[in-house]
Amino acid sequence: MYRPERLTLRKFIFSGTLISAVIGGWSTLQTTRKGPRDWRLILMWVSWAITVVIAVDSVVEQSRAVDELEE
Repeated sequence: MYRPERLTLRKFIFSGTLISAVIGGWSTLQTTRKGPRDWRLILMWVSWAITVVIAVDSVVEQSRAVDELEE
């Protein structure tokens, strides 16, 4: 059975996918500060947000899989 209390912050901090998403956000932020502001910038932010959601979901899914194996 999946227990949300076992989903610790440590799992998110050390996740490679989430670290990659944060680095991608940094480059998007730099592009926002220095680059032109047009429709492509909006697509970059939407893409970054989707990447973060997918990264968080992958950490949650991995945690669920580990919990199911432990039972």
